[in-house]
Amino acid sequence: MTHVTTPARVSAVLFDVDGTLIDSYRLYLEAYRRALEPFLGYAPTDEEIAERGPSAERRFLADWVGPRHAEECHAAMRRHYEALHGALCEGPYEGVPEMLAHLRSAGIPLGVVTGKGRHAWEVTDRSLRLGDFQVVVTEDDVGEPKPDPGGLLAAADALGIPPAEAVYVGDSVGDLRAGRAAGMRVGAALWPKTAPGERESFLERIRDLRPDWILERPADVSRAFAPWC
Repeated sequence: MTHVTTPARVSAVLFDVDGTLIDSYRLYLEAYRRALEPFLGYAPTDEEIAERGPSAERRFLADWVGPRHAEECHAAMRRHYEALHGALCEGPYEGVPEMLAHLRSAGIPLGVVTGKGRHAWEVTDRSLRLGDFQVVVTEDDVGEPKPDPGGLLAAADALGIPPAEAVYVGDSVGDLRAGRAAGMRVGAALWPKTAPGERESFLERIRDLRPDWILERPADVSRAFAPWC
């Protein structure tokens, strides 16, 4: 773990979900592909989907199929997501359940701010039992997805804390941009970056954002915010 800035008061830790707490990459690829095929007339490849950088369900699908078909396509995607969850969701990353337990034992309020829709979050939460979060903000709760800071500001408001006392932990450039725009400190999650060169590329792309913590593994979050656990 690399800690870039001087420690200050931390009143809550907020997390991105997909690619930070859970490995849902294969699940989303297949749910998107099956939902898009009837509207596109072909099944898009993994590479085509990944190239568009999906970060929020409804916005991603609307940008591809257009506003006229967006809601119907999103409804199909929600059905496929739920049907495929048991087979294709890889579950929490190694060390994430322990990390969340440590933070809760330390009495630190936790929340999630995610590009998932509310339905997908409820399917995942019911299946994976990630535990209680004091606040959950989904794509359905905001006007614009990340990197717009609205979801993070809403989470801080719901917790009754200044944004500067919250930390947002995420795995994407958009996550860190949203955190910075909200006036929060940010932690860059490196544990999902396992493909050759992926970690190095990510670190280069976030260099200008100057993350407050470079987190190699979930245990680094525990050590940063709940070292006595």
